[in-house]
Amino acid sequence: MSDKTLVRRGRRRFLNFVGATLILSVTPVSAAPARPTLLAVRVWPADEYTRVTLELDAAVRFSHFTLEAPDRLVVDIEGIEFNATLKGLADKVATNDPYIKLLRAGQYKPGVVRLVMELKTRVRPQVFTLQPVGDYGHRLVLDVYPEVPIDPLLALLQEQRDIKAPPGKEIRLDDAPPEEEAPAAASVKDDGKTASNARPHETATSKTPPKSANGKLKRLITITLDPGHGGEDPGAVGRGGNREKTVTLAIARRLKNKLERETNVRVALTRDGDFFVPLSARIQKARRVQSDLFVSIHADAWIKPEARGSSVFVLSEKGASSSAARWLAQKENNADLVGGVNINVKDPFLARTLLDLSQTATKSDSLRLAKLVLGELGGVNRLHKTRVEQAGFAVLKAPDIPSILVETAFISNPEEERKLADEKYQNQLAEALSRGILRYLTQNPPAAGKSPIA
Repeated sequence: MSDKTLVRRGRRRFLNFVGATLILSVTPVSAAPARPTLLAVRVWPADEYTRVTLELDAAVRFSHFTLEAPDRLVVDIEGIEFNATLKGLADKVATNDPYIKLLRAGQYKPGVVRLVMELKTRVRPQVFTLQPVGDYGHRLVLDVYPEVPIDPLLALLQEQRDIKAPPGKEIRLDDAPPEEEAPAAASVKDDGKTASNARPHETATSKTPPKSANGKLKRLITITLDPGHGGEDPGAVGRGGNREKTVTLAIARRLKNKLERETNVRVALTRDGDFFVPLSARIQKARRVQSDLFVSIHADAWIKPEARGSSVFVLSEKGASSSAARWLAQKENNADLVGGVNINVKDPFLARTLLDLSQTATKSDSLRLAKLVLGELGGVNRLHKTRVEQAGFAVLKAPDIPSILVETAFISNPEEERKLADEKYQNQLAEALSRGILRYLTQNPPAAGKSPIA
């Protein structure tokens, strides 16, 4: 090999070495991944359970355990920054929270924040994560349930009769109080105005809730009212900031008061506060108290603010009556995703609830109820559709209870949003719903007895 060849090869090796050195020198050093940051903490207290939600900008790993004397729930969260939001945890818990005494957090060890929940009683905790959905990021959820779950049937009886069950005795629905004369209906203040779209045949007599032939309903009637959404799930939000969950609860409370003026009528609410109730649990509550009717109350929303009017829906298994009804049902059925359901908890009741949806009588009764309620709503608000609509709402799938879903008005419509937030208008809606329900009960009196449901 000649000297010139050796020189050429040496020059090439040198240039390759220099090039590699230059390439290496400009390669950036990868930055360490940012730690998840806690964005918000929300606490939703209720008699049934209290939920604590920690919202973060990324997923986290965690572990949890309980301690006794005193009772505590401890959650260790890995890789999270200890920030001002965590420091202010104690301010998030109300003094009247039924289960949580205090919530605090601290840096347990490098890279781990420990959250300690001091409890007022023994609980059954559930700790789980939720993926981002809607306006929410990643969520870590701490649900604390009482060690002995609240029985909705007993709670309803205690509310109605202010009694406690004797030791060893189960209170049943047929332990009805003696019949009494119906109390005089409370007067409703009239502003002298008539709705522009009131039906021509509307008369003063139709404003009086109907009675059965002897002035009383023949047996104790239980109605479950279901205010839509709640807690982590606000439902639709109007441009003025009014939330569907707030409006529906206000209307449901007014309707409950009106219905319970009637002798032998009592009303259960699926929620009587601002907390989340899964769709299956709403059905379960209605069946546990052996309801004769189930009425779910909502405030509609649409992508365009011009949409307006009231609607009433019944269950459809084969398909929605319109594309809008299909879209609405899908939106309402997504409530569990927004509100947050622990998918690791299996609900055997739900499987039983959805076993058989073929009862023709229940479907027919639902349609009769829906038509009467829709007719009464037409006296206080224009109707979005003049016929009862059908869609696959999960909350209407109780096979043995006539069930309807009422969209009181469009909260996405600025004018109707203002009306929905008005107490006077809420009262008018409740009056219309009450008239429709009571007319149904008068025209279709339930059977004399109803078998208990375990």
